Amino acid sequence: MKASRRRSAYALAIGSVVVATGVFATDLGGKIVRAGADAFASSTVSFERATSTSSASPEKPKVAHIATPASVRAIYMTQCVVGTPSFRSDLVKLIDTTELNAVVIDIKDYTGRLAFTPEDPSLKDSVSPACRAPDMREFIKGLHEKNIYVIGRITVFQDPYYTALHPDLAVKRLSNKEANWKDHKGLSFIDVSAKPYWDYIVKIANASYEIGFDELNFDYIRFPSDGNMKDTFYTWNPSMEKSEALERFYMYLHDRLKPTPSSAKATDGQWAPVMSVDLFGMVTTNYDDLNIGQVLERAMPYFDFIDPMVYPSHYPVGFNGYKNVNEHSYDIVHFSLAHAVERTVATTTQISALAFSRIGTSTPAMYAKPTYPASKIRPWLQSFDYPVAYTPEMVSAQIKANTDAGLNAYLFWDPANKYRSLRAVLQSE
Repeated sequence: MKASRRRSAYALAIGSVVVATGVFATDLGGKIVRAGADAFASSTVSFERATSTSSASPEKPKVAHIATPASVRAIYMTQCVVGTPSFRSDLVKLIDTTELNAVVIDIKDYTGRLAFTPEDPSLKDSVSPACRAPDMREFIKGLHEKNIYVIGRITVFQDPYYTALHPDLAVKRLSNKEANWKDHKGLSFIDVSAKPYWDYIVKIANASYEIGFDELNFDYIRFPSDGNMKDTFYTWNPSMEKSEALERFYMYLHDRLKPTPSSAKATDGQWAPVMSVDLFGMVTTNYDDLNIGQVLERAMPYFDFIDPMVYPSHYPVGFNGYKNVNEHSYDIVHFSLAHAVERTVATTTQISALAFSRIGTSTPAMYAKPTYPASKIRPWLQSFDYPVAYTPEMVSAQIKANTDAGLNAYLFWDPANKYRSLRAVLQSE
């Protein structure tokens, strides 16, 4: 049992690699509960409030939440597994008997369907008919009793269910503008700028927090990839840059899920969810948007944690000169996270963002950026076999690389939820 543990209040990326330069800040490992929230409140909320419509502060949730551990160490649980008591019990035991202290559970997965039945009647039709946990609220309560921090994963713009119901909100095919575009897996996407869908995601987020999820993790916040990209057609703000379109969604999401800066209720995640976002691993070393709209700095003001997916196997051949990326688990993770840390703690950037102000008139342009704790970066690491068998040594190398980059929190991904190699690495508590 963890009752005694002390707690503090995929796809290949596209684009050329740009290596950041400079000297690392010295304070790289500070403990944080809601990383970046205070810095955001003091530096960028005034801009946000001026550019979007505010809503009332969230009311106190109906269930208790636990504070974010100083170092979140989590594994992922699929929607089908959370609905299978025998399977999920094995994973809970793994967390409860090792140094792990958190779990990431699918709320809304790649199908677009939900893993539990929300109280909001407008969401009941979105519940999965196949994979769901009717006892989700009770399951989360049991996790809390073990002091296990519960993160809910919401797949955002990849949504074949909602695009079938609302084709007017979907990314369309250029060759047939009446048809929804689909990737190589046959999955369709919502157009990022389709604002009616934004409120649907906010509803799901609020419903999830109300039943006990401590943190909301947003995945697939991006434009589509892995398909015939020449055949995509966007009907919602097609002239807007992809990175700006995403930042406007980040801003909207933050504005509706966080209380106002003056609210005294916003403490320890009790009155508003901790928020995190999953980004491609190469956002840490690239300064373009990878053709999917993701830019590291543009996400920083709006989320408590940035979770880059630095799976070594997902980097392209030749990344940083590595002919075989699967032979460089430590090197890739350390290289990626070291640059993420440097960009996170920096006070200036060449990235233009809605939340940043330009400094002077020099060329190239420089922008003032709030400095955030290094612990705002919390990576997804690899514990699955692709395209080679992933060994315990490769898993250990990633954890060491994360530590050597000045970080101490991580999330592990295995779509099969077996964690074969990770089990061999974890130390018994």
